[in-house]
Amino acid sequence: MPNRSVIHTDQAPEAIGPYSQAIKAGDTVWLSGQIPLDPATMELVEGDMEAQVRRVFENLSAVCEAAGGGLQSIVKLQIYLVDLSHFGLVNELMKEYFSEPWPARAALGVASLPKGAAVEMDGIMILG
Repeated sequence: MPNRSVIHTDQAPEAIGPYSQAIKAGDTVWLSGQIPLDPATMELVEGDMEAQVRRVFENLSAVCEAAGGGLQSIVKLQIYLVDLSHFGLVNELMKEYFSEPWPARAALGVASLPKGAAVEMDGIMILG
């Protein structure tokens, strides 16, 4: 079994189940899904879809930083949307949070997400 460590930060929401915010194994960090929870209140952020997507990026960023990287270290990003009509908005906001080379990515339409969220993202990050 590879040497692995748990990544945790108070700057992102606590896990709402039996999982870690991220696990580091070697130079690879496996980021758990983040929904638009405010880490201070553990409630979904108020506001429109843009506010929700930004909160997810902020949550992912906090976990990446706790692991010793940043969003730019993400090599694979998975996006889950309850309504795929928000795909264009996610693309526009990604341009603010990421730069080239863009991560590999998948975007999936899903029936529902935890706590009634409209968006969730997880990813794989490589350090070094």
